[in-house]
Amino acid sequence: MKAAVYTSKGAAREVLEVLQRPKPEPMNTEVRVRLAFSGVNPSDVKTRGRAGMDYPEVIPHSDGAGMVDELGPQAPRELLQRRVWVYNGQWERGHGTAADYVALPASQVVPLPDGVPFEVGASVGIPLMTAYHAVHACDSLIGKTVLVPGAAGSVGFYAAQLARLAGAKVIAAVSSDEKAVIARTAGADAAVNYRTEDVVERVRSLTGGRGVDRIIEVDAGSNAARYGDLLAFGGKAVIYGSNTADVTLPFRPMIMSFATLYFFIVYRLPAPLLRETTRGITHLLARGDLKHPETAIYPLEQIAEAHERVEQGANAKVLIRLPG
Repeated sequence: MKAAVYTSKGAAREVLEVLQRPKPEPMNTEVRVRLAFSGVNPSDVKTRGRAGMDYPEVIPHSDGAGMVDELGPQAPRELLQRRVWVYNGQWERGHGTAADYVALPASQVVPLPDGVPFEVGASVGIPLMTAYHAVHACDSLIGKTVLVPGAAGSVGFYAAQLARLAGAKVIAAVSSDEKAVIARTAGADAAVNYRTEDVVERVRSLTGGRGVDRIIEVDAGSNAARYGDLLAFGGKAVIYGSNTADVTLPFRPMIMSFATLYFFIVYRLPAPLLRETTRGITHLLARGDLKHPETAIYPLEQIAEAHERVEQGANAKVLIRLPG
């Protein structure tokens, strides 16, 4: 099979190669998926750029979609020849989805509802799972106001929609007028351009001075210092990302407002939450309730360009097309 691999860390064009590799054979409860698309996420490009190799060779990417073509001896028989999407492909293992085939535990393989294209299946792993759990962690959102920084990105795009579906008013924080349009398409009631506007002042204006009830946060490192000014009394920030290793918080306004912080990483969701999340996503996909981000599709041979597109902040979900 063809696979994109790297054996050292560095710039995409310097370390990524497309090579021939043996097809993986599914073991025990694993299934093998013949992939049609592989999803590229910011975490994939950040992992490639960080120092230190955890495995001698890495086939990157966690997300993908395709057809189950072989089962391990203890894998569920009903998965054979099923259209599926997969998650956590390269989490704590060397072999991800940037290849013609991937073998994964059956628990990481989810049937794709009829009529849902593989492009969508390869887009929902990290982004929609993260958004789904983030909105769930907000508790009841009926009548609440939610601030979604990065609402034009894949996670934020889904989070804005799900918060709106849950009964919230959504304020998006974005970096351009183009991204404001994307956020409104996702269901945001208002958009704040953090490059040209004072976010705290605008959010206070939009909320009658009280602040937002919830924040679904993509970059705590850049934004946490303002939580005390942004959150209403009893507010909560649900944090799934940060562009810096350390987060600075204002103690006095946070304690005086009885604020709550909830951190999580989607890769490590406990099994009950994973089951709840994948069931919920399956239901949403089957009902056709969601809009999905625009896609930018690259052949496997252009994986370096795909990684660079993500690094530059693509206004689209970046996918790699595979033979499928």
